[in-house]
Amino acid sequence: MTRGWCGYRRIVAWTLGVAGLLAYNWWLLVPLKPGLMTSPDELFSNLEVSGQPYAAAMQHADLLAGVLLLAAFLAAGWRGVPASRKDWLAMTGFAIAGALGGLFPEVCEDGIDAVCRQQEWHFQLAASQYVHVAAGIVEFAAITLALLLAMRRTRSSPSPVATSYRWLWRGALGCYPLLGAAYLTDRMGGVMEAAFFAGFSVMVITQLAERTRRSRLQRRPAVAAVSSSSGRR
Repeated sequence: MTRGWCGYRRIVAWTLGVAGLLAYNWWLLVPLKPGLMTSPDELFSNLEVSGQPYAAAMQHADLLAGVLLLAAFLAAGWRGVPASRKDWLAMTGFAIAGALGGLFPEVCEDGIDAVCRQQEWHFQLAASQYVHVAAGIVEFAAITLALLLAMRRTRSSPSPVATSYRWLWRGALGCYPLLGAAYLTDRMGGVMEAAFFAGFSVMVITQLAERTRRSRLQRRPAVAAVSSSSGRR
């Protein structure tokens, strides 16, 4: 019964996780609609400003992605991986922040509108703008913290999962300065966001793979022990 329940949770976690990532990566469809994004300097969140084409659909996609990914990590749990509770909590924080970003969209296009940026810096915009910005910061910080914790936790392991964490960390170290420069100069923000969204998706897949794989491996010794005990009898 326990084995069947663990298998069920694994299926649920992956189903929710894949569905959440499909919703999270709605930005991949943007190039298929010419003119929707007018410049590589524009941030993807600017496309969710009310009044923009498909803004409501994109907002709902972000909200749905956050809810589905949160449910996926709740289904996967943290008990199957030793010492992984902290990075699991960080991943749930990432999902919650993503959902809040969809629930509270920006009210103007700060990536390409100088007036919007000026009003934003002087706190002259609606609260939704600042909740969205704060949610984005928490989203990036939470998944980066999860990556750091997971990388340290698996630093002595030669497994593919540990290798993935190490490569993701190297990529983060190289890309964060570029992301900061893009935000400060209002140049190539969309390109850098796309790179991070892709990396975040790999992180989600790696976390789910580790948690579901470990739950299978941990059951094997118990099965082997039962078989050995039966043989001795």
